[in-house]
Amino acid sequence: MTDTQAVHAPLNNETEPCGDLCIRTLAMPADTNANGDIFGGWLLSQMDLGGGVFASKIAKSRTVTVAIEAMNFRKPVFVGDLVSVHANLVKIGKTSITVRLEAWVLRRKEIKSILVTDGNFTYVSIDDQGHPQIIKQDGAPLSA
Repeated sequence: MTDTQAVHAPLNNETEPCGDLCIRTLAMPADTNANGDIFGGWLLSQMDLGGGVFASKIAKSRTVTVAIEAMNFRKPVFVGDLVSVHANLVKIGKTSITVRLEAWVLRRKEIKSILVTDGNFTYVSIDDQGHPQIIKQDGAPLSA
């Protein structure tokens, strides 16, 4: 086995959320930008929170965000939208975990969720002193 273990996340057809639900929250007026839409940074932070929860469950430790790649802001988010963040495992390395995150919204008066944002986030497992640590799976570290 190599120092990374790839896991292929299902391809999203943009019709329904896939992956583990990590966080769900309501977009509020305080989260808006100057145009009255939900601020992209707020949405990014919600995705990072959800991805961190997902990565920490896998690593069984604290994790920190080290990279965000391939962010796609597809549609705006509005006040009152119910925002759900879903996660799929992409890859586990020696100390890192790459997660595919999707943010979906359920708008008032709608019955189907809409994909609004997606991207790949990478987290590193850290010890109590904040140093990277090897991710153990089933109680054993990944083989080198």
